[in-house]
Amino acid sequence: MSNSTMFLIATLLFLSARLTTAGNMNSFAGVCYGRNGDNLPSPAKTVSLYKKINVGGIRLYEPFPDLIVSLQGTGLLVAIGPRNEAIKTLAEEYQFALNWVKTFIAPYKNVAFNWITVGNEVIEGEIGRYVPQAMKNIKAALTEIGNSKIHVTTVISTAALANSYPPSAGVFKPAITELITEIVSILSSTDSPLMVNVYPYFAYASDPSHVSLEYATFRSTSPVVTDGKYQYTNIFDATLDAFNVALEKINHGSVKVYVAETGWPTRGNDPYTSVENARAYNQGLLKKLTTGKGTPRRPNVPVITFFFEMFNEDLKQGAVEQSFGFFDPNMAPVYDMWNIARTSNASPSWVIWTMLITRLFY
Repeated sequence: MSNSTMFLIATLLFLSARLTTAGNMNSFAGVCYGRNGDNLPSPAKTVSLYKKINVGGIRLYEPFPDLIVSLQGTGLLVAIGPRNEAIKTLAEEYQFALNWVKTFIAPYKNVAFNWITVGNEVIEGEIGRYVPQAMKNIKAALTEIGNSKIHVTTVISTAALANSYPPSAGVFKPAITELITEIVSILSSTDSPLMVNVYPYFAYASDPSHVSLEYATFRSTSPVVTDGKYQYTNIFDATLDAFNVALEKINHGSVKVYVAETGWPTRGNDPYTSVENARAYNQGLLKKLTTGKGTPRRPNVPVITFFFEMFNEDLKQGAVEQSFGFFDPNMAPVYDMWNIARTSNASPSWVIWTMLITRLFY
């Protein structure tokens, strides 16, 4: 056996062992799961559908014990967070944080918890000031129970940016810069990502005279924005680089930016919402993710992304908010999305592993 073959085999074995953590993935797509519906499939059927479409993970906005049980042994990487209303108590009472971890994390030994998101878009509100200490308490509680490798982060929206165009002008709002700096200092010390919600749909629908549909939905074939030496063919990359620049400006440019939510609704605001537009955006993004490439400013930093969302939820307010799902509650696809990433009899880890090996050796 040649030395090169032995090296390849050794590398494959090493990567196989390492693929249980998202930080070692070359590309990753997860899907958000919510329960604002009165007709959703059972947890077992839901998890079965996640496995069928070969996504890498699931994001839960709060602990759903019945669903978490069904996630055991699946290999799906899990992002989970406490309810926003619990953040103040998590910050003020360490014992409460420890009990939360012991209740919703510790009992499930075969669930691949990888991220705990402390707060979803709460930075600008009254709860925001409690996020840093809540993160610290959750991290300390995880360490106490022996799960210190789980990343603790928070989720912010593009509203946290005072400016995002061009990306080189990206900067956080002055009113929250001190708070953001405190949060990303924690993230930097624990090698954890900042998670952001990115919705090109809203940028396009609110200003279609200045934002083209092609630029918003990955259908532009040439650069739309040139920012110094960086060129952008889509809003998604431009928005992430605005965050990257904003982090650099507070001296934390090494903190990775992951996407906790992104998607496109299929109805409720014609002509901006449609199956065609949703398919174009989500499939375009998925194709980008499968290349393992990052943004123009960070081309070698893959963008771990959670799509929004698995099911249409009929208890949300308004037709737009009810219509981000890839599937109806009866599990029928709203449009053909996941077939472009589907691999016969392949687990999510195998799909990602294959992509990584391809980039390394070919």
